[in-house]
Amino acid sequence: MGNRLSKIVTRTGDDGSTGLADGSRVPKESARIEACGTVDELNSALGVLLASPALPAPMAAQLLEIQHDLFDVGGELAIPGSVVIHAQQVEALEALVENWNAQLPPLREFVLPGGGGAAASCHMARSICRRAERRCWTLSRLEPVGPQALRYLNRLSDLLFVLSRVLARLNSGSEVMWRRDRGR
Repeated sequence: MGNRLSKIVTRTGDDGSTGLADGSRVPKESARIEACGTVDELNSALGVLLASPALPAPMAAQLLEIQHDLFDVGGELAIPGSVVIHAQQVEALEALVENWNAQLPPLREFVLPGGGGAAASCHMARSICRRAERRCWTLSRLEPVGPQALRYLNRLSDLLFVLSRVLARLNSGSEVMWRRDRGR
């Protein structure tokens, strides 16, 4: 394969438009670009999480695979009408959620984001994932979006919530729980 990005500065976006992977141009503030950009932001947040030395090796390997999947989600969004995410990828996330969650005690209260650096980074990625899902749903109201990509983002936010709980327990010994009775 040749160079994919041999020229970085093109000046083609100086008019407020950007190119999709199919060659078409859309406004930079379009719903499609908002969705693409938020998925990219999510992938970057996972990169920050992966930079943590506190991640167990199996979790890091799973998150790296998820980063590849998020590139696939971005590819779907960048080529209108394409389908890259399939049910098997969604099912794989569901299995990861079940596997990691089986190690945790049941929740009796809401969890506050925190619990150590890795857990906090995971919570940040989770909240960005929720926004990415919302942006993709906004786009889906205007143009077709693959249903498995939407499901994938929904399951991924569930997984990131569970992983943040696991990381809080591994790195700080406990989770930070919301105290509704904190005496205001």
